[in-house]
Formats: sequence, structure tokens, C-alpha cells
Amino acid sequence: MSPATSARINDFVIKIATVNGTGSASANSLLMKSIFRSGIPVMGKNYFPSNIQGLPTWYEIRVTKDGHVARSGRVDIMVAMNAETYARDVKEIAPGGYLVYDSTWPRPALLKREDITVIGVPLARLCNENFNGVRTRILMKNICYAGVLAALLDLDVERIRELLAETYAKKPQLVESNMKAIQLGYDYTRQNFTCPLPMHVQKMDATAGYIMIDGNTAAALGCIYAGATVAAWYPITPSTSLMDAYKVFCDRLRVDPETGARNFAFIQAEDELAAIGMVIGAAWNGTRAFTATSGPGISLMNEFLGLAYYAEVPAVVFDIQRVGPSTGMPTRTQQCDLMECAYASHGDTRHVCLYPANPEECFYMAAQAFDLTERLQTPVLVLSDIDIGMNDWMCRDLKWDDSYRPDRGKMLAKEEVLKLEKFYRYQDKDGDGIGYRTLPGVHPKAAYFTRGSGHSQYGAYTEDSVEYQIVLDRLLKKWDTAKKLVPRAVIDATAASDIGIVSIGSCDGAVREAMDVLKAQGVGVDYMRVRAFPFSEDVERFLSAHKVLFVVEQNRDAQFKSLLTLETAVEKSKLRSLLSYSGLPISSTFIVEGVLAEVRPTPKLQPKDAAHG
Repeated sequence: MSPATSARINDFVIKIATVNGTGSASANSLLMKSIFRSGIPVMGKNYFPSNIQGLPTWYEIRVTKDGHVARSGRVDIMVAMNAETYARDVKEIAPGGYLVYDSTWPRPALLKREDITVIGVPLARLCNENFNGVRTRILMKNICYAGVLAALLDLDVERIRELLAETYAKKPQLVESNMKAIQLGYDYTRQNFTCPLPMHVQKMDATAGYIMIDGNTAAALGCIYAGATVAAWYPITPSTSLMDAYKVFCDRLRVDPETGARNFAFIQAEDELAAIGMVIGAAWNGTRAFTATSGPGISLMNEFLGLAYYAEVPAVVFDIQRVGPSTGMPTRTQQCDLMECAYASHGDTRHVCLYPANPEECFYMAAQAFDLTERLQTPVLVLSDIDIGMNDWMCRDLKWDDSYRPDRGKMLAKEEVLKLEKFYRYQDKDGDGIGYRTLPGVHPKAAYFTRGSGHSQYGAYTEDSVEYQIVLDRLLKKWDTAKKLVPRAVIDATAASDIGIVSIGSCDGAVREAMDVLKAQGVGVDYMRVRAFPFSEDVERFLSAHKVLFVVEQNRDAQFKSLLTLETAVEKSKLRSLLSYSGLPISSTFIVEGVLAEVRPTPKLQPKDAAHG
């Protein structure tokens, strides 16, 4: 048993270790949602294997009264349901923490740590005595531990029942069996242990106006609201759930209620190359089309992305980044496609990229991506990652402006074409690098060749050096126009410090939490979160205004820092990399330690001091 633990209300981390495919996802979701509905900020992160079932999986619930969204880097309560991982699970628990395990089988080795409290509940025995069938007993055992935690944490059991009723509204018999398992764990724990634990929950009112959602679902919903009607993709972890969600939304919202006609096209292609080809073809034809993939898929799409860039055809691509290189770890997170997406394809090619930081931004940036791709007539890539895409986030309720109308850019209707003396597809009439386009079949006068080979500003094939350079130089002018249209960086300069942190995407929550910790230790830092590539003028200003800049990103090779040095005038010597690439979401502790190591370095021992120990 551990020494007495001081009370920690609404501020602790639960980690649940189970076996993939044993139904633990339902129990974990119930626990997290019940905490959320108690008005307490909470986040959930799922660390699952890339096979279907049988390997270890973990789910981490952070109860955080201050509303933090990053991984904390510590574990206060470990629910060890997988004997194969007991050793590593026990090691993770912070001193003064708790281990909950199935005591149906004695595990004397678990009692070796004297700085934690071990809570043994005979989950298997309870379920074997009350349920029939091997599979049912396995599933109920995982629901049973939800009852144990409900007792230990002082969760409202009736709220859990309400959630079960919602989940199994069409199968009421499942409500009763699940509730029976929860009650078994709850009653045994209350009868045999002091409840609640010193670290437990108390009702708050801090979740009003918030929802729980993952980034892939939010992005799919954003595509619906943006008017996307064509989706083509090849299944790949972790992007498939985005496409699945889009299909579900379309079946509800894009089917004519009178005729039953589907007003959308949803195509599983034979590979990623075919998928992006279909998207480009559909967008050239005038529809809003997109695909979703991950790093390996982007690699295969490179040639077509170059075609769309040079032929100036819209296309939206969602890249839900995962660990590379090669197949890497498909179910772990990284930000390792930054360079690949920025310069995808051969030749002088640059692509507009958007970097959402959470599911809320996935929703809004979906619409921005479609507007940008049509206005700029170029591919737009939205770089999420598996942490954002497949984990449960507490976000502000999504809002939509019903007055929104898609920005189709410089698209000429038949009436406008007829007024022209002659139509030239690739001519820059407005000085912004963007030509006017027409859709197939509008009028013979508006016809042109869409080609990926050398072409002049008039749309004709050419190998003339001067004509080729005119088009390529215009594309660079379009790039400058893009800098004014992409989402601006989010900047917090309230510290008025010479030290700045620059980051991107899902690092945001950890950076913001780290800033609070650093401030409490007397270190004020300014912060810039870049939301798009190309980098706008505000990025340049922030970089030039600070003497030291910590660049926080989740990859090994400092890809974001490389982009900054390539595409801005920043002095490279000012940049300090803080690189997290373990495959786990970044934590604030890593950032705090990295900053303090530079700002307050530990004095090195002199030889004479070292000799005296």
C-alpha cells in the first residue's frame, strides 16, 4: 500500500490496458462521456495496435479541470486488464498512484511497488458467476471495470445508465446486461474498498457549449457543409474513418427524400493513384471533390498532384499523418509529411497546406480548403494526424453560417464567355497570377486543352522557353496571392518576451499548457501557431521580432523548421528544435524541459568540483 495520497479533484489521469478486440472501447467511451456530462473537462487518447485483435491496446482518460487537451505524460490510475503488459503497466504509475487489476488470479508480483496502492477486484469470477458464454463473459468483464472506476471516482451510476440507454436505444436487452456488469463492479468495490479515492471527480459546469468529437468526423462534416459531392479514396489507416463518416452523413443529407436519388458519388478506388485521379477529374468537371489518405498514399499521389498544380485544377486532399517511414507504425501519430506535402511531385511544385490543431479546426478548415482550391485553382492539402483524427476531443460546439456560399473563384458562365473576344485559359488578366477557367460544355468558345505538358498562357502546347517561363512565373505570382488568402497564424505575444515558441497542428495543446507552467516558473514566452503554407507576412514578423525561437514539432528531422528556413528570411541560428517522434502525442513536460534547458541551463561541474563528487 502507498502512503496517503493528497486529494486531487478533477485533475488526474486514468490509463486502461486491455486486449484489442475485447470490447473495451465501449467501457472506455462510457467512462469518458459520463465524466464529460458531469460538466468536467476531459480528453481521451487511444493507443491501439494495427492488427484487428489480440494485441495490447491502451486508452488514456485525462480528467482536467483546467481544460488541457494534451497528453499529460503521467498515469495516476492504471487499470491493468492485460496480463501480458502487467510489468510495463505497473512501471508507468506515478508514485502515490493506484493499480486496479483482476484479482481472480493472484499476482504477487504486482504488490512489489510500495509507493502505489493495489486494488484487486475479481472481475472474471464476478462475470463467470453471473453471465453465460465465453464471449459474453469476456465482454462483460471489460464493462465491469467501468463499474469499479465509477465507485472509486464517485461517478454517477445513473448517468452511466442514461448513456447506455442512448447507445443501445434499439437493443434494450443490452442496456440491462451491461448495467448488470457495471453494478457488479460498483457494488463489490464499494463493499471492499474505501470509496471514493482521494483523486476523484466532482461535478462542474465547465462543458456547456462543448461537444466530444474526433477530427475525422469533424472534417467529414465540414466537407458536407462545404458542398462536396464526390469522394474517392483507397482505405488506409488512419484516414478511413473520415470517409466512413462522410458516407454516413451523405446517406442522411444527400439523398432526395422524394425520389431516393443519391446526390453524391462515393467511390472506393483500386489504389491511391486512381483515387486522386478521380478527384481531379471530378473537380475539373466542376464538382467539389476530395480524397483522404495518409503518408504512403501521398507518396503514390505525387504525379497527379503535380498535374493538378501545373494544369491548375482544384483538388482537396486530407492527409491524416501517421508514423513513417515506409509502413512505419500505422496507428501511432507524427507530423512527418510536412515536406512531402509542401513539395509533392517533381519539378518546381508548391502546394497550399492547412494545419488544423483540433477537430474544431478540421471542420472549419474543410470549408476553407474547398474555397481556396477553387479560388487558387490548385490542390489544397489539409494535414491532420492520428491524434486529432481518431482521438476524442472536447471542442466548442460547431457553428455554421447559413449565409455561406461556396467561393468558386474565377469561373466563367456562358454569358460571360460570350462577351469575350477570345478565351485564354492561362492568361493573367488581373495581376494576381490566377487565370479564368470554364467548365466542360459551357460553350465551344470556352474550350481549351488541359495539359500537364508544356503549355503557353493561351492554352496551347509549347516547348518554347519564353512561353514556358511566362506560365511558370505566373504560378509563382499565384503563390504570392495565396499568402494573402490562407488562414493567418494564431499569435499570443502577451508575454512581450524575446523568447518565442513556434509550432503547428496538434502540438498546440501541449504548447499552451507548457506556457502556463513556464509562466508559473517566471519564464514568459510568446507563441505563434502557424496554420497554413505558404507562410503569410505575420509569420515573418513574429520570427524577426524574437531573439530565440523554439520550434516544436512531432518528427525526427525538423521538417517544420526546414520549411521555415527555406520559405522565410529567419536567421537559422535563432531556431532551436524541440522534436517529439515517439509515436505518442506530445506532452507539455517535454516542451517545458526543452525550454528550461536553454533558458536556465544546469551549470556544468568544473573538473575540481567533479573530483569532490
